Amino acid sequence: MAIARARRDSGMNYWPGFVDALSTLVLGIIFLLTVFVVVQFYLTQEVTGKDTALSRLNAQIAQLTELLSLEKTGKLSVEEELATLRSNLMTAEVERDRYRGLYEGVGTGAADAQGKVSELSGQLDNEKRLTARALAQVEVLNQQIAALRRQLAVLQEALEASEKKDQEAQKTIDNLGQRLNVALAQRVQELSRYRSDFFGRLRTILGNRPDVRIVGDRFVFQSEVFFDTGQAVLRPEGRAEVDKLAVALIELERQIPGEIAWVLRVDGHTDIRPVTGLYRTNWDLSAARAISVVQYLIARGVSPQRLVAAGFGEFQPIDAERTEEAFSRNRRIELKLTER
Repeated sequence: MAIARARRDSGMNYWPGFVDALSTLVLGIIFLLTVFVVVQFYLTQEVTGKDTALSRLNAQIAQLTELLSLEKTGKLSVEEELATLRSNLMTAEVERDRYRGLYEGVGTGAADAQGKVSELSGQLDNEKRLTARALAQVEVLNQQIAALRRQLAVLQEALEASEKKDQEAQKTIDNLGQRLNVALAQRVQELSRYRSDFFGRLRTILGNRPDVRIVGDRFVFQSEVFFDTGQAVLRPEGRAEVDKLAVALIELERQIPGEIAWVLRVDGHTDIRPVTGLYRTNWDLSAARAISVVQYLIARGVSPQRLVAAGFGEFQPIDAERTEEAFSRNRRIELKLTER
């Protein structure tokens, strides 16, 4: 036993040094683990905060998208900006995920990862500002749209009021048109009655002459009753016939109410053969004969306002044959009592 103690006392003792070295190594590992845990905790808090910000930002973007879908007109620029914003957010999320992986294997590169996290935070802040600006633009557009809708409502009310007035005016016009038609029909009936009376009186005055006949609503005189061949000056016999006509017209003026617009139209007609002498054409001759009758009626006291002279030349024949009898029938003076 004394020999064993002597051997231990005489040899070198390495154990205390080994223990010291091992303790130092353990303390170093503990320090590194502590630093890793602290950095991991800090990065976890940062990432959690960024997730919350991204969730809120995504919610705001979804709300913007729903609002912008209601009014697409005038918002294309905002939608483009939001699309860019979403793209930037997606890029930021990718960066976040990539650096989150780096945090899991953090070591000597922890300081570089922290710088990237700061850069990512700056990008997220910038995206927030862009989102706020987009929201402001959407609010302005919404206000403009609301103002336009109010103006549209005012215009719609004005249009409805105008349409209502138009309908009322149309009803009034229809009523007036019906009343006017009734009044015109009454005037026509009255004029027809006076025309019948006038023609009946003329028939009585003129008698049953073969050269005077009634055709429809017209009295037809052969031109030879009033004029010589190729002439437009009334013959004495013609003046006598026109005198009878003037007496009947003056009496008719007294009977027909003043509100009935009537006239006696005197129409001159010739045959188809060329005219010779004073007048260049049959048209000139027919017009001159009608005017001659009208002027004589005026001289006998008939109101000029109740007379019309018209010349038709050879263009309104009543007999298309080319015989002397047809030519004689086509040379005529017609009297027609009509509306003005």
